[in-house]
Amino acid sequence: METTQVSSTAFDGTPQAPAAARRFVRQVLGAWRLGHLAEDAVLLTSELVTNAVVHAGTGVELTCRLDAGAVPPRLEIEVDDRRPGRGLLAEPAPAGPEATSGRGLALASMLADAWGVTYTRTVKRVWVRMEVDGAQEPPSPAVPSPREPVDALRVAVLVADAGGRVISWNADAESLLGWTGRQAVGRPLEELVDWRGHGPHAPALSDTLALGRWRGETRMRHRDGRLVPVYVSHLRTGGSPGDRRAIWMVVGGDHGFVLASPSPPARREAGRRIEDLLDRDGPLPELLDTIARVVQLAGAGDAGYVLLRAGSDRFTVAAGAGAAAGAVSVAAAGAFAADRRAPAVVEDLPAADAELAGLLRARSLACAPLVVADEVIGHLAVTAAEPGRFDQDLSASLRHIADQVAGALHRRRLAERDRTQRGRLSFLTEAGELLAGARDEELIAALAAQLVVPRLATWAAVYLTDLAGMTRLAHVWHSEQRHNAELRACLPAIPRSPLDEVVWPVTRESVLSFPLQAQGRSHGALVIGRREPALPLELAALLADLCRLIALNLHTAMLYARQATTSKVLQRSLLPVPMAPVPGLESAVVYEPAEEGADVGGDFYDLFTVAGHGYFALGDVCGSGPAAAAVTGLARHAVRLLAKEHYTVADILDRLNQTLLEEDEDDRFLSLLCGELTPLPRGGARCAIASAGHVPPLLLRADGRVEQAVTTPQLLLGIEADARFRVESFELAPGDVLLCVTDGVTERRDGRRLLDDDDGLAKLLSGCGGLNAAAVAERVRQAVASFSASPSRDDVALLVLRATPARR
Repeated sequence: METTQVSSTAFDGTPQAPAAARRFVRQVLGAWRLGHLAEDAVLLTSELVTNAVVHAGTGVELTCRLDAGAVPPRLEIEVDDRRPGRGLLAEPAPAGPEATSGRGLALASMLADAWGVTYTRTVKRVWVRMEVDGAQEPPSPAVPSPREPVDALRVAVLVADAGGRVISWNADAESLLGWTGRQAVGRPLEELVDWRGHGPHAPALSDTLALGRWRGETRMRHRDGRLVPVYVSHLRTGGSPGDRRAIWMVVGGDHGFVLASPSPPARREAGRRIEDLLDRDGPLPELLDTIARVVQLAGAGDAGYVLLRAGSDRFTVAAGAGAAAGAVSVAAAGAFAADRRAPAVVEDLPAADAELAGLLRARSLACAPLVVADEVIGHLAVTAAEPGRFDQDLSASLRHIADQVAGALHRRRLAERDRTQRGRLSFLTEAGELLAGARDEELIAALAAQLVVPRLATWAAVYLTDLAGMTRLAHVWHSEQRHNAELRACLPAIPRSPLDEVVWPVTRESVLSFPLQAQGRSHGALVIGRREPALPLELAALLADLCRLIALNLHTAMLYARQATTSKVLQRSLLPVPMAPVPGLESAVVYEPAEEGADVGGDFYDLFTVAGHGYFALGDVCGSGPAAAAVTGLARHAVRLLAKEHYTVADILDRLNQTLLEEDEDDRFLSLLCGELTPLPRGGARCAIASAGHVPPLLLRADGRVEQAVTTPQLLLGIEADARFRVESFELAPGDVLLCVTDGVTERRDGRRLLDDDDGLAKLLSGCGGLNAAAVAERVRQAVASFSASPSRDDVALLVLRATPARR
């Protein structure tokens, strides 16, 4: 018994060859009861014939071979061309976005079980093999080779004009449907036939006839009311669009040609290969590019596209394949603006939609919707530069592809959106943390540019606008740093017009400007250059959020700079004037505020002379920052003013105590060490000193002994109105050193250990014998700094007075 069936045909090497080859393969597989393999086989045939026509440029011979005796049975499709030195597997063309050759058998590797190439001296044969499972369709009419006469088939033939009105039909049509030619001619086909679909998902007459291929599982209404099972296809004649006619061929059950659709398992098997492609892990752009390439090859068009919904009535080109697709960025109008839910072929696109034709740069188009949960999420489309390139048969193939990829593509797109959103939030969080630590506008501008490049742009420039409204170029950054100077030179340093009106220089990249606005004012603009001509909506939203973040940090930096300027002016007024020399004494001071960027904190010092007498003060205000600085200014100026009025040390403390209490502010109190120095004829000085709750000063004698200079503890200033302060006196002989410190020195902490534990400061001072005042001050400062690896949390102030011999 013969187990092998073969059917062959030949085509000229014209652009119409792929469409004719698709129709032939579909008819042959229908005759062999292999309709469940038709869609994949048609796609493979389209690729093989398209590549043979494009690369070889000769006529091609197409052969379908079914080997039913093989285990498992197998279907082979062969395409022969007449130029064996060229063709599909010829030397690849250079890679690039517009390369259309050298791609190899893309669909074959995805859809076929095996494929290969056979060379002879005159012919190159490319073949694909598909395994045939046991699920086959019910018997169907034998489909002849195109070389056999068409009238060998007993079919009903209906001829209609371009408007769908019947021109004529044959005797088989009368016997099948019960109408005579006289009753039918001139009437619309749908009205005449009273077409009704069979089953919940059966198409209407217009949809079924638009498929342009043999179609089963459909019924037509007989004149007497019977439902007649039919099997429909059509041919279209040539000529201008207005003169074209359609010949409808209807094969009915009366002739024994009733067809059924493939069983569900067979349908699943037919789509399994493309589903395998969709199940592979990979980035969404790669999947979109592959689908676009499949669409282009299936349609043998100049370009294939995947268009996805980007709004309520707009679609964008998510991916394109083919030479013509390289120049297309966005298609957002025209035929795709409506919810088109059926495949369509547009023979003359400029006449139907000039805007869409301009966007896609095409004259003809075939498309099919991507439908998920009854919602059109996009379209698959193939285009060509010449009109009338596609037939309705191609739209059916596109719908088959669309039905398989829509669900998986939608899920992958949602997952990609979720990953993009997480990445967006992660990027903004990283940017926020980086910018939050910057308080300088120049640093923020530099960080902003480097955040954008190279992740989002090829280069970036940041313009800053000051409080006076002047705008300047602050920072530029290029992905190739050697171009930074060149980039800065070509951008306007000080734009003469508003940033939204600046005409940016022409570069190889697309230039985009984003305003930096926060709190109702402009802080400048972020200008970027991108090699891609279009900016995706997701990226535009990310850049907008980033610019708001940059603007907020620039606004914060502006406020900080304004406050810092004000603080510096205030602090400059609080700092003591250079210390005046006191006869018989040398002095040194160390002052380090704990607050970053501050010149004055809660600790303060002063040393001045009045009528030949020296006065010194060392205080520690409760708290820190501006409030403490205000009390510092009050205390220092009060001490100076009262000393010039010749108040004693005790009276100075008493009057300052009353002044603080009169301020009626909570927590306005301080510790203060205040002394008067009276020079002695032989050198040194007599010291009268009072301590209001302050750290006792230490006295280093010339013989190395260390003792406390003040032994009587007293209240802080600003605590008690009735407080009275007593003075203690001692003599500073030549070589003696008086060390006055704040608690930032004695309470310097390293874990639980303090610097002054076990008289640590006294021991430190005892090793300073023979040193001058500056050396003693520096040794104490170094001891405080090195006591712990952590920075000090309190202000540090110390005053050193060393008695010297009288000058002769």
